[in-house]
Amino acid sequence: MSQSLIGPSDPAPVAEYNEAGTARVLVVCDHASRAIPRAMNQLGVEDWVLDRHVAWDIGAAAVARVLADALDAPAILAGYSRLIVDPNRPIDDATAFAQASDGIAIPANRNLTAEEKRRRTECFFEPYHAAISARLRTFHTQGVTPGVVAVHTYAPVLNRVVRRWHVGVMWDKDPRIAVPLIARLSTLDDLYVGDNEPYSGRHPHDFTLDHHAETGGLPYVGIEVRHDLVATDDGARKWGSLLAEALEAILSDEDLYRPLKA
Repeated sequence: MSQSLIGPSDPAPVAEYNEAGTARVLVVCDHASRAIPRAMNQLGVEDWVLDRHVAWDIGAAAVARVLADALDAPAILAGYSRLIVDPNRPIDDATAFAQASDGIAIPANRNLTAEEKRRRTECFFEPYHAAISARLRTFHTQGVTPGVVAVHTYAPVLNRVVRRWHVGVMWDKDPRIAVPLIARLSTLDDLYVGDNEPYSGRHPHDFTLDHHAETGGLPYVGIEVRHDLVATDDGARKWGSLLAEALEAILSDEDLYRPLKA
């Protein structure tokens, strides 16, 4: 890669997990990492910022891996912080290169040139989405119409607003996974489930599922777990297992694996 921002000692821009998984489902995690390459000088932010939800989805990578193991599904996880470029945004959207998040300024994102945005896109955004596309092509080559499950987490408080949901299910035009998942999760005691809350799958910022699943009629769902519930290994294991159990019967329906016609 010419003029790469990723050095030889930095992690890869995308991680593939459980590549030999046999399920007809791909798990994706857009905001799995808070990593920033050394050459980017931490984007000018203090260390504590990288511990906050503005930099990554706390606990999401661990939940995604537990879920992938439980379902025996392959998973693809983004390798770097969304503060560099958000892989769940259209690249021409202003929020793809956030200048501030939850009141925290990101100095290195101010006044980015078109060339700087292009380099970030080439180094971080494109490899992640290329890996998703390649895996979906493998499914199609095998004659499989795969499902896609996107794993996110969210902050309990954002902009001083308390979010009371434990988990949110995100969807837009395709209800095949989302609606029965909401129904199943809602039967669990003391669990408050959001239907397109606290974020909505109908929002144009939901790029990954829109681009890779919805446009091709693939069954999909986005899942958002409140991050204080999964910030520990025990919490991530609990929620990954809970979500896998809720999804198992839904994903066993043979009628699911057909493209949804527009």
